[in-house]
Amino acid sequence: MAENTGSKERFATSEYNAKTFAISLTVLCLVGAAAWFGYVQIFTKGLERLPSKVCDGAVERQVVIRALPRTRTAEEGASQRHEGEDLMFSCHIYTSADSILSGMTQVEDASVQQWLNHYGARTDGDTVRVSVDGAEALAELDSTNGTSSVYIPCVPRGVRADDANESYAIITEASIIGHGRASGVALRQAVTDFAYQLTKHTYELAECRDPRVLPKELPRYKDRK
Repeated sequence: MAENTGSKERFATSEYNAKTFAISLTVLCLVGAAAWFGYVQIFTKGLERLPSKVCDGAVERQVVIRALPRTRTAEEGASQRHEGEDLMFSCHIYTSADSILSGMTQVEDASVQQWLNHYGARTDGDTVRVSVDGAEALAELDSTNGTSSVYIPCVPRGVRADDANESYAIITEASIIGHGRASGVALRQAVTDFAYQLTKHTYELAECRDPRVLPKELPRYKDRK
């Protein structure tokens, strides 16, 4: 009888230990999940906390997220200077991951060919080009910073077209300082989309004569090269 009682006590103790272990394991998993969630929210969601549109409403946040690495904090800002043929617009996104996405847009007196020659010379001609409805984009191949430029013809309000030596256009150059979230096609596509959205915004600011309806996005580089 005593032997049976001892067996029951050992069984009860084993069952209690198993339950305690299971509960402890569950608690540890919950604590670990909470810690991971907290880490993700605090240390990697800086870009997601930016406004839905950055750069004075010029650029969609998702474009920035595609371009820059995960970061604890991020800060964005934009500025506009002058008007007419001297119009300039710039934007930057700084991150605590030491990566910066920036772009400068301005009205310039330059033909498409001059733009191609200038940008090609700066990148040793190793570029890929896409275009649609008069909007042009170039991106440097094998670039670690996704350097890209966009060109859209535009005669700003208050400016006479025949005052230009060539033709007026809005030109943007954009790049990343530091590491991007991706590389290759994905990186240059993200930076080009950033540049294109800045260009479209400045196109509206310039109140271009005979404005055209610009496409939502440029052709994808993966369709080209």
